[in-house]
Amino acid sequence: MKVQLQITAHNIELNDFIREDIREKAEKLDTYYDQIMRCRVVVDVPHRHKHEGILYDVHIYMTIPGGEIVIKREQNEDLAIAIRDAFDAARRKLEDYARRQRGDIKHHEEAPLARVSALFSDKGYGFITTPDGREIYFHENSVLNNEFKNLKVGTEVRFVEEFGEKGPQASTVTVIEK
Repeated sequence: MKVQLQITAHNIELNDFIREDIREKAEKLDTYYDQIMRCRVVVDVPHRHKHEGILYDVHIYMTIPGGEIVIKREQNEDLAIAIRDAFDAARRKLEDYARRQRGDIKHHEEAPLARVSALFSDKGYGFITTPDGREIYFHENSVLNNEFKNLKVGTEVRFVEEFGEKGPQASTVTVIEK
């Protein structure tokens, strides 16, 4: 690990095996994000409950360019599991941070636009026409926010297209407010 690692224990004595486990897990964090400057791991036994036994808290503080990532995993009865869970959470946070740094954030496509072209209110369905001229069926249950009763021919909507029993159909129809 290229970074400075500090292991601190409160109200507990960590044996060499536990310290080595922490050191290995901290070194592995470098594979998820290689710009960690400092890593501090704090293992704590905040309370000793007669009925619950010993509960361990594991906190990880990682200094990275532009800030700090803090992981707090609390109240586990098994020290090895508490350490594993804390480092798993640290890995996920580092992966997310690295993804944001690279600009790999998912961009969801906006639902396509269409206009209501035919409406059969008494039967509970209608048709929308897309800008490319396709006519797509929709049912009143597909219209969000109970807006079916307010639809009129010409109303602009967004929708999700699915393939139904008789061809394309619109689901998740959302009225565009003007």
